[in-house]
Formats: sequence, structure tokens, C-alpha cells
Amino acid sequence: MIIIVTGTDTGVGKTVTTAALAIRCGAGTIVVKPAQTGVGPDEPDIAVVRRLAGCEVAEFTRLEDPLAPDTAARLRGVDIPPIREYAERIRELATHRTVLVEGAGGLLTRLDTDGGTLLDLAAELAPVQVYIVTRVGLGTLNHTELTVNALRARGLEPVGLVLGCVPGSLDLAEERNLTELPRVTGVPVAAAIPEGAGLLAPEQFRARTEAWFDGARVTARHEVR
Repeated sequence: MIIIVTGTDTGVGKTVTTAALAIRCGAGTIVVKPAQTGVGPDEPDIAVVRRLAGCEVAEFTRLEDPLAPDTAARLRGVDIPPIREYAERIRELATHRTVLVEGAGGLLTRLDTDGGTLLDLAAELAPVQVYIVTRVGLGTLNHTELTVNALRARGLEPVGLVLGCVPGSLDLAEERNLTELPRVTGVPVAAAIPEGAGLLAPEQFRARTEAWFDGARVTARHEVR
């Protein structure tokens, strides 16, 4: 099985969501980051996943600058693999186990210098399960609908929305969006992950993961915290 984790934007909580999904998928799961940019002194996304979930990870391309992968590659004159090569490697890994693929930025962020995107990769790997990580604040309805529509235009139906970085105290827009997001997209909310979850100790993170995916917890403000 192959699962794709995308987001409506950068910084919405894809990495923490990927770690939580890896825990739910169980032993033998491997998490793949096709392209990692902004490699520096901070802990890279794939290392965060390994620390929180304790699963096997793989990173195919690493680029120094904190830019979209194709932009970072062009800046440095670096050749990076095309989407089809990423797809071949992921298929090989998925022969006997679950592979979770975390994208970079949003769905249409280019992963190679030929214009290939995570959407192209998902279509190449289909059938796949796709989770969309989104914010709960003002502006999220438009961003989330655009992402859902882009997937559907390629024949890919997302299996769930994940509300990333949910604050403990919700304003009016955030509170309303808990129900508006599934209403306007037609996609169920699969999980609500609280702000700061990635800072938890691994054992605490793993212990709380199942509760974040409990559907009843995403329908009421006081239960999202």
C-alpha cells in the first residue's frame, strides 16, 4: 500500500501527520521523502519522523536551499531525478510493505526540473491513498478546496483531511472551519493534531496518536485540544 501525505501549503503539519500515520500503519512501514530542501543545522523532516514514529525512513534527494526542489536545484545547477524515477523506487519499496510518501510544500510544488509535481507522482503511483493536511484558520477553505479539486481532476479521491497544528484556543473562523472543511470539500476529517505535537517526547507522541484520529474528537472545540 502507498499513502501520499500532501498539504495546502508549507508549514501546515505534514511531517508530524506523516509520523502519526506511520505509527497507525504499524511495523514494517517506511516513510519516504522524495525531495528535502533547506538542509541545514535543524533536524530534517525525515529525522523528525524517525524520532517520533521510530520507523524506517528514506530520503531520495537533498538540496541545500530552503526553496521548492526544482528552484533549489536550478539555483545550484544540480540535476535531480525525474518523477518516474521516484515512482520506480517507491514501487519497489511497496512490494511487501506500506510506504508513506511525504511531499514538499503543496500538491503542485515541483519535485523535479521537468515540471513534475507531487500530484504527478501520486497519479503515477495510483491506486494510492491521499491525505491532505490543512490549517483550521481563515483562508483554509479556499486552499483546501483547490487541493481537493486538483486531486479529483486527476481521478484521485482524497481519503481524509488532517487538521494540522490545531491551537488550544480557537477563534470564530477556526471553530467554524472544523465543520466547514468537510462540508465544502466532501472529504471527511480524519484527524486533528494539536499545535506543538511534534515537540512531545516520542513515547508521549505515540501514546496520543490514536486519539488524534478519533473522529469524535474533531467535532467539538474542547475535544480538539
